[in-house]
Amino acid sequence: MDGGGRLLRSLTEAGSALVGSSRLRFAGVPGGFEPSRGSQDYAPPRSTPYPPRGRSKRRTSDPMLLLTRRGGVGVALSLVLFAATGLFGAVRGGQYAAYVEANGSPFDLVAKVAGFPINAITISGLKELDQHEILKAAAVDPKNSLLFLDAASVRDRLKALPLIKDAVITKLFPDRLMIAVDERDPVALWQKDGQLSIVSNDGTVIDGVHDDRFIGLPFVVGQGANAKVGQFLALLDAAGDLRGRIAAGILVGDRRWTLRMDNGVEVALPETGGAEQVARLVALDGQSKLLDKDVVSVDLRRPTRVTVRLSADAAAARAEALAKKPKSKGPHE
Repeated sequence: MDGGGRLLRSLTEAGSALVGSSRLRFAGVPGGFEPSRGSQDYAPPRSTPYPPRGRSKRRTSDPMLLLTRRGGVGVALSLVLFAATGLFGAVRGGQYAAYVEANGSPFDLVAKVAGFPINAITISGLKELDQHEILKAAAVDPKNSLLFLDAASVRDRLKALPLIKDAVITKLFPDRLMIAVDERDPVALWQKDGQLSIVSNDGTVIDGVHDDRFIGLPFVVGQGANAKVGQFLALLDAAGDLRGRIAAGILVGDRRWTLRMDNGVEVALPETGGAEQVARLVALDGQSKLLDKDVVSVDLRRPTRVTVRLSADAAAARAEALAKKPKSKGPHE
């Protein structure tokens, strides 16, 4: 002990007591690790989860990390810019549009590969139109996919056809399309201002006449005759056996009809009760073959009277016959 009552021990002995049999713990190193023999530096195993302090000077071999560290974001943005520029040039040059026209849109191509092509199309409700006309108007072809087909647009395109009143488009996944159309019924041909049109029973103009497909339909003439085509059809129904001889119906003053027969004779009908007068005409012709005589017109506008106008030759012959006929003497002669 020293003079102060403290026990004096050697440094070597004190160090041994401090360490004893326990393992040495280094700052930042977990227990259980020992320094390498013959070395004063700690070398942790490669599997240690604790990285060494300080910034590592080793170079990484990860290309993405290298991109990030060396301005890779700028390079990526440059690549995107070049791609966008190329796409813009293709669009401006027409190459993209030509590709889509020939093969379909990229979305349709992907959808078809994914299992949504259009392999079957069912069309119903056809009367005057055929399947080729429907498909052409609908603009549906193998380039389309069922997934991205716009059913509303197909319906609008079909309704633009004058003969189609309405259409229902149904997509049955994965690959079937159903088109049901409701066609307008063409009932008559309408002539106005030299133009010939096909009209439905409600007077709607369906289309112009482009061929002889509807040449056998009833024929109406005059301003507003299309809107009153139903009246004319009723007159035809009343004509019975004479129906086939009625070549046209002429609407006069938007009020009444005049029938033009196949031999040019015109039959004037009243504003009301026209069907009854047509039935009367049928009876007269059955009795006297009125329509086969040399007449120009027959006026049936008065219910109790029939006025017949003869042709010029027939009128001259009748006048001559009346002139030659002796006059009857009075009772006092």
